Amino acid sequence: VQLQAFGGGLVQAGGSLRLSCAASGRTISAYGMGWFRQAPGKERESKVIISWSGGVTYYADSVRGRFTISRDNAKNTLYLQMNALKPEDTAVYYCAAGPYYNRAYSNPRGYDYWGQGTQVTVSS
Repeated sequence: VQLQAFGGGLVQAGGSLRLSCAASGRTISAYGMGWFRQAPGKERESKVIISWSGGVTYYADSVRGRFTISRDNAKNTLYLQMNALKPEDTAVYYCAAGPYYNRAYSNPRGYDYWGQGTQVTVSS
């Protein structure tokens, strides 16, 4: 499966953005999906910020209550709705696909396919 993330941009603190991850080659309904991020000057976070695997959604503490993951199987697209954005959310965001039942859902090594990333910048 090929993944392409888009929808990033510049937003003020407190604002919202919706990221999309368009898939091709195979349907995303066959995969567990996750979103990771990499802040400027830092390595990619070692834990997923939000994931969907085998019907279970996981949220990292840093985004719980503000971010939501969803998918549209008809459009073969994964979404990340981000509300109440903070400057510390500034990062390149990556979508990833792995096994449908992904025991390693929180770890980047649990994912086999990655999108190219989309930049999100939150100004204070």
